[in-house]
Amino acid sequence: MEININCDLGEKSVHHSNRNDPDLLAIVNSASVACGYHAGDDQTMSEVVQISKKNGVSIGAHPSFKDLENFGRKRMNLSKSEIKKLIIEQYEILQKIAENHGEKVTHIKPHGALNNMACEDLDLSKILAKTIYDIDKELIYLVLTGSKMEIAAKEIDMKIACEIFADRTYDDEGNLVSRKLPHALITNPSQAKKHVLSMVQNQSINCHSGKQIPCEIDSICVHGDNDSSLSTAIAIKELLVENKFELKPLTKMKKFS
Repeated sequence: MEININCDLGEKSVHHSNRNDPDLLAIVNSASVACGYHAGDDQTMSEVVQISKKNGVSIGAHPSFKDLENFGRKRMNLSKSEIKKLIIEQYEILQKIAENHGEKVTHIKPHGALNNMACEDLDLSKILAKTIYDIDKELIYLVLTGSKMEIAAKEIDMKIACEIFADRTYDDEGNLVSRKLPHALITNPSQAKKHVLSMVQNQSINCHSGKQIPCEIDSICVHGDNDSSLSTAIAIKELLVENKFELKPLTKMKKFS
């Protein structure tokens, strides 16, 4: 079975270091790159693109609210035109840098509060899906599996990759538990392995309560901004290889060929 490991990278900011990016890019298959609105800058974007190209890692934009102060994790209520502008601007920033290195942005994955809000709000999800589809119909939309984002994307028949999180817990609706709660993060690599193995074997979301929700799984995300990111990524890759999964960049998966 094919599967993808993706990681949110290039997130150098006052909140986080990007020191593990080169090592993570030797492990993961796809990189979702901060485009300067919640973290990162031209230099970090360029570095991730260059290392990704060298390692055969596919490149995606990781657009967010324009909120460096809160790392894009503060909810904002914006108009439809403002949301579209956010996505298009950040895609174009990264695409220009990728083109300078002979590369191309091939997926988009919203970040932080924007992503969390879209998982719960079908109208917002429809705006995001249509905006991404209109940018380029070949773009892969990386969405939280089972969310409103997946529903909205399927309505317009765009290319969708459904992801689970190795290092986050879920509520009974299948959404990510708020980072404000003490059990939101999984920082122990061994625990993350058990969490992921159960989900990929059962094709279901493991809710914190014990509930399981059937879902599609194409990709596994390891956040790049946690202290345990690198050890978790190593553990997840070892787990998948041991269990005979075929690891591929999103662009190389059969469902998108």
